[in-house]
Amino acid sequence: MPAVVVLGAQWGDEGKGKATDLLTTGSAIDFCVRTSGGHNAGHTIVVDGKKFATHLLPSSILTKSCVSVIGNGVVVSPEALFREYDAMVAAGVEMGELKISANAHIIASYHSTIDKITERFLGKNKIGTTGRGIGPAYADKINRIGIRMADLFDEHILAQKVEGALESRNHLLTKVYNRRAITVDEVVEDLLSYVGRLQPMIADTSLMINRALDEDKTVLFEGAQATMLDVDHGTYPFVTSSSPIAGGVCTGAGIGPTRIDRVIGVIKAYTTRVGSGPFPTELFDQDGEDLWRIGGEVGVSTGRDRRCGWYDAVVARYASRVNGLTEFFMTKLDVLSAWERIPVCVAYEIDGQRHDEMPMTQTDFHHAKPIYEYLDGWGEDISGCREFAQLPANAQRYVQALEEMSGAPFWAVGVGPGREQTVVVRDQ
Repeated sequence: MPAVVVLGAQWGDEGKGKATDLLTTGSAIDFCVRTSGGHNAGHTIVVDGKKFATHLLPSSILTKSCVSVIGNGVVVSPEALFREYDAMVAAGVEMGELKISANAHIIASYHSTIDKITERFLGKNKIGTTGRGIGPAYADKINRIGIRMADLFDEHILAQKVEGALESRNHLLTKVYNRRAITVDEVVEDLLSYVGRLQPMIADTSLMINRALDEDKTVLFEGAQATMLDVDHGTYPFVTSSSPIAGGVCTGAGIGPTRIDRVIGVIKAYTTRVGSGPFPTELFDQDGEDLWRIGGEVGVSTGRDRRCGWYDAVVARYASRVNGLTEFFMTKLDVLSAWERIPVCVAYEIDGQRHDEMPMTQTDFHHAKPIYEYLDGWGEDISGCREFAQLPANAQRYVQALEEMSGAPFWAVGVGPGREQTVVVRDQ
């Protein structure tokens, strides 16, 4: 199918990089497009036993035959981009072509400064931001004082835009937070230092992608963050600043919704979350500790420990609905091999009432208590399985039970971090 979307169906860190990498190596993918977020995202890819982490670069950067695209919906830190890019070069990684939308907004140094200071002053009400300037950059975009990639190639316009953005930012820094003002010249000088390297990468990526689809080329749209972190449909205000659901792909890449053929939601066999906010199935006992330890649940981008809990079918159904998922890709089934019985959240109890769907209000979701059903474990290593029939019977039943309650069919299941450690449930 020409246009495929891969996105997170929980709170992020589901293994989208594995799904994307599998698609870009197992099929003839011509373009892979990031459409939202910034370098607060993190994808881990394991190839031939080597682990690679991407943050801003699309996962397809490791596939030479695929053009990697950073779309207009992404906010780009030039410093972070080239730090990551140069690290790949230093590691001897052969990379494919990279293109960046001329309309993508830039994260400047003052964005991360504002981000860190604001989060610190929120105290117990902090959001859990990474402090990397993503939120302030998106705020400037909406307030129409943002700086875009195309602005870097007109020094006069760039200086005007930086001056306009700093006018309000400096009042905040000096009068509220008692920090020094940031000068226009220092920001402009820093941004201009990247122009030489960026220039050959900048393109009208919307035109490029639409032409590729017109020519029946295959385009993979790679999500960052996840459904439950969407600024409109996530657990607001504990969300990201962009729209990582399927609808956000259209605005973040510059394509129409009728061009999308397949929407894959990546979901873990259990649930994790980084940062603050409600999490109904979160565990604070030995099971939670074991999920964290066995699953290696540390954020790729942030280095923060992930909160761990059991699989939440209410969240899965919600993700299926708001994204229009055609299928799920489930990761980390192998992590659950140590449990004799595995709880699965099938609904919530709120003030004595059962809720089979996502509560409407933030207050209700904060008070939601999981209603569990218990499935039998399989108690054996499954990391060597390559076909669904090779999985133990109880592992097959676990996958089938989750599929029935999650709102979309399961395409494949990950049984380990490696590219090859994937079991296809049904061919697409």
